[in-house]
Amino acid sequence: MEESKETQEQRELLNAKYRRAIPQAEEVWRHFKDNAYKIIACPVMHTETREIYCVYQALYGSYGIYCRPLDMFMSEVDHEKYPQIGQKYRFEKKQGI
Repeated sequence: MEESKETQEQRELLNAKYRRAIPQAEEVWRHFKDNAYKIIACPVMHTETREIYCVYQALYGSYGIYCRPLDMFMSEVDHEKYPQIGQKYRFEKKQGI
């Protein structure tokens, strides 16, 4: 399904906010702990709080489906807690897919 004009405008604003492209359906993103996830939908808006979420599916194990606030999804890795991690962001788009 094609994104509405409203969703496209929202995506542009979010891309500017995070200074990088936000996830889109069908893309594969890698968590800093090295697991891969397929994006199901993003941006997704909570009907009451208006908070923006990302919905994604694990590409391993039981292939669970998860929902996380976009702010958290797009956040940087806590390098004080995980000093050995080289990845800058919690989730990064896998290249070449």
